[in-house]
Amino acid sequence: MDMNQKVKKSAEMLGADFFGVADLSPAHEAILAQGGPLVADYPCAISVGIAMMHTIVDQLPQRFNRIVAVNYRHHLYDVINQRLDLITSQLSSSLQREGYRALPIPAARRTDDERLCAAFSHKLAAHLAGLGWIGKSCLLVTPELGPRVRWDTVLTDAPLKATGKPLDERCGNCTDCVDICPVKAFTGQPFRASEPREKRYDARKCDRYFASLREKDAELAVCGLCLYVCPHGRKQNNR
Repeated sequence: MDMNQKVKKSAEMLGADFFGVADLSPAHEAILAQGGPLVADYPCAISVGIAMMHTIVDQLPQRFNRIVAVNYRHHLYDVINQRLDLITSQLSSSLQREGYRALPIPAARRTDDERLCAAFSHKLAAHLAGLGWIGKSCLLVTPELGPRVRWDTVLTDAPLKATGKPLDERCGNCTDCVDICPVKAFTGQPFRASEPREKRYDARKCDRYFASLREKDAELAVCGLCLYVCPHGRKQNNR
């Protein structure tokens, strides 16, 4: 068993539904700009994902129903993010015991309130690992489940091999995620690695929307409509 197979087996035994390894060199400058030298110092990333439950995602059009909102926030955000952090923590410890550096990135922790971003983009790692493409919603869209997956990352210098190449965008003319957004945060522009996020997504609109929801009722501060509506996720659920 080579090292990739060993790490993948460990990730799957810990509960990961998706696994990939990304060569980060093509995105070094973007990673440096977002997270600084401490994050950009690693040559590769292990990307792990956990599938969301369709039964909960499909209730999101009724998200102002307290039962729906609480279930989504608890099971598809808090619990899955904890599961992901446990996976990346244990993988990192295993790599360290093997003599390699490993830095687990929290599944859902903002580190820059000015730019509204984390230290590293989990979507970028999954994209570079060949697990999906960046959709018009700026979510990572997988062929298997659309965007109905949450992601986490371990940065490392372990001698792992990239598992794939970035998938070409398959959204075509679809604008379902753009049209359903309650604050029109998406421009509808397709992802281009050379362009800033602002070309596709106004993060401040989204942030203000959630702030307004929290002011009314913190338990109802959920959305996820772009996640729900994507045909690549819905068609898999309706097979």
